Amino acid sequence: MTDRPNIAGSPVELAAALRSTGYLADDGVATATFLAIQMNRPLFCEGEPGTGKTALAHALAEVFGAELIRLQCHDGIDASQALYDWDFPRQLLHLRALEAAAGAGAERLDADTVEASLYDPRFLLARPILRALQSSPSVLLIDEIDRADDEFEAFLLEVLTEHAVTIPEVGEIRAKVPPLVVLTSNRTREVHDALKRRCLYLWLDHPDLQREIEILHSRLPGLPERLAAQVAGAVQQLRRADLLKPPGVAETIDWARALQLVGARHLDVDSAAATLGAVLKYREDADRVRKQLDTLLAS
Repeated sequence: MTDRPNIAGSPVELAAALRSTGYLADDGVATATFLAIQMNRPLFCEGEPGTGKTALAHALAEVFGAELIRLQCHDGIDASQALYDWDFPRQLLHLRALEAAAGAGAERLDADTVEASLYDPRFLLARPILRALQSSPSVLLIDEIDRADDEFEAFLLEVLTEHAVTIPEVGEIRAKVPPLVVLTSNRTREVHDALKRRCLYLWLDHPDLQREIEILHSRLPGLPERLAAQVAGAVQQLRRADLLKPPGVAETIDWARALQLVGARHLDVDSAAATLGAVLKYREDADRVRKQLDTLLAS
């Protein structure tokens, strides 16, 4: 991307800028993101849910004052949902208005002229990818690409390479300033090599204990030091347990905030049991952990 504030002259400067938004990037994350920006390549972020992949795109948009445009992938998503569609209700109203004008004695309608007027850009509904190409600058977040299918991946290849799309009725639309593209994957399936080759790759892990404590203090100013250390330590223990859904960083923050709201100054069995719904999202996980809270908090 060009036309951005010159605030990312090195990975260290980018890490500092991200920190100002509340996103604490380690050296690996800062370097990979810096290179993606400088090389104008998409950044492919893979990792377990809750490791900060989506949050990185939000932080980059805030850092560069760019619009964040999100495409949430799902099973069965196709190009029309990602690229563009035509506003059929408005086109129909327009056609009826032309017919009414002709019926009132206006000039006879010419079929080619009518068809051209129906496919005017004002009737074009820009979906996330087209919006990102038209916006300058922008951050395009293609979230959970692993939930889409092979056909959709193949469609993305041209867009990510050319930064342009062709609409038959309108012509080519090319980005004046290519968007910074961040793709995320929770690795529910392997994404094809052809897509990965066009990207810089970044694996995101859960933060270590000290970084998670820093994240808590960054997101929750005023959080007592003891409570932050206890919550982060307990979450680290939960991630090592055999849970259906290990907690991510977002759940760590939610748990600490929930404890603050109930007036807890430290994490004990009673306060942990009362607020467990903030960190665990499956009944089986919650039931199992409740039976082991003494052991969890003692470790």
